[in-house]
Amino acid sequence: MIKKFLEISFKRDGQHSPLYLQLESEIIQLICRGILKPGQALPSSRELAQALQLNRKTVVATYEELVAQGWVETRDRSGVYVSRQLPDTSARVVNQNSKELTRSRQPGFPLIIKRPPARATRIDPNMEIDIPGTPVPLYKIDDGFPDPRIAPIEQLVREYRRFAKSRFTNRLLMYGPEQGSYRLRVELATFLNKTRGMQITEKEILITKGTAMGIYLTTQLLVRPGDTVFVPEPGYMDANQTFKLAGANLVFIPVDKEGMDVDRIEQLCKKKTPKMIYIIPHHHRPTTVTLSAERRMRLMSLARKYRFALLEDDYDFDYHFTSNPLLPLASLDTGGHIIYVGSFCKSIAPGIRIGFMVAPEVMINEAAALRKLIDRQGEQLLEEAIAELLSTGEISRHIKKSYKVYQGRLDNACRLLREQLGEYLTFDRPNGGLAIWASYRKGISARAVALNAAKLGLEISDGSRYFFKPNVSLPHDFIRIGYCSLNETEMARAIDIWKQALANSI
Repeated sequence: MIKKFLEISFKRDGQHSPLYLQLESEIIQLICRGILKPGQALPSSRELAQALQLNRKTVVATYEELVAQGWVETRDRSGVYVSRQLPDTSARVVNQNSKELTRSRQPGFPLIIKRPPARATRIDPNMEIDIPGTPVPLYKIDDGFPDPRIAPIEQLVREYRRFAKSRFTNRLLMYGPEQGSYRLRVELATFLNKTRGMQITEKEILITKGTAMGIYLTTQLLVRPGDTVFVPEPGYMDANQTFKLAGANLVFIPVDKEGMDVDRIEQLCKKKTPKMIYIIPHHHRPTTVTLSAERRMRLMSLARKYRFALLEDDYDFDYHFTSNPLLPLASLDTGGHIIYVGSFCKSIAPGIRIGFMVAPEVMINEAAALRKLIDRQGEQLLEEAIAELLSTGEISRHIKKSYKVYQGRLDNACRLLREQLGEYLTFDRPNGGLAIWASYRKGISARAVALNAAKLGLEISDGSRYFFKPNVSLPHDFIRIGYCSLNETEMARAIDIWKQALANSI
């Protein structure tokens, strides 16, 4: 019997659990592996302590804990036994190398795979995918993210701590309204009315975890299997996947330099009205183009005529460099056709998951009830802190500051791209947004360049997440170049690596 325990090894470095808990875990393992059978006697505490060179009190504490948990039982004047109430587990699979229970890496139950098959099988710079044999990236040219180093984090933390110590702390740590903080919704309504020409109240706002939640909730409320949803091509993969998960039939609408092709939308509406059109009219993702005023008016007219919903994704409204930002479609909506989603993830930092959904009150109430099932509510302390920064103008001041920083970085990135990579790619300077849309010259593979860049320490797009219409062959590989999260020096070094990767790819 005692031989079964001699293989037990203990970690005595002070960084692991106490010895009695380690012994407890090992005995439970022996029971679960079927080596110790129900009803089988265990060594006495004195005998086991001597064999394992432990203090007897350690073994006694282990046995007491195992008795309390129901793994073993004591019998008067007889000793300690494996509980007779336990099932016989002799058939359990054991890893012979480690002598431990083998944990399956696959589910032991039927799983419904909800994720739509993605065309993208290459490196995705927005996801931490490791490439075997490549170093940890020195630089990352992302999809168009802000620089969190210039975000007003100190001010946010200050307000967060202030609310955490206020007389309202207990209330803010309890369950709150699923629509989000009342004060944040009031401040946000004022902010959106002032900056984006909207005419809304707090009752028409739902606080979300970024725009993704707003897109998901809208889809769940509007789209049923078999419904038609028009989406831009090229477009935003995550939104397309959300629509596909709901069973939508996607119809791809071309995007040119004036935005989505409204002529094409009108032609298709005459044949079959869509349930919804997903549109990014301001700094379209990925191309960065802005929907022209003429197309905006025509699209709104079509929404009124055919009574479809418009899901307007305004993910980075604030950064438009050739004029004032164009007001969103939602500011023109008089018929209740638009669901408007946005967030502070691009104006502050991606990790600050404060977004908003604006829609008629009846829809907001339905969305809030649905949100309650998957996320009960937002984080009230953070929402109150953001509300305070809106009220004091701190967020507006940060946007003005970051606007100047990003405008300078755009100038720098465009200059470096033309000087260093002009022979390899073409692009137009964007009017706004946090990224540049570029295409490699014919014969250059975005995938090959990304793989070579990864080996040199640069993470960059491989061009795989932009086009989704099946059976379409493109003349060039396109990429989206985020320029905001790297300063001028970092961008120069990143482009040096990129240039070397390009030379190695041709």
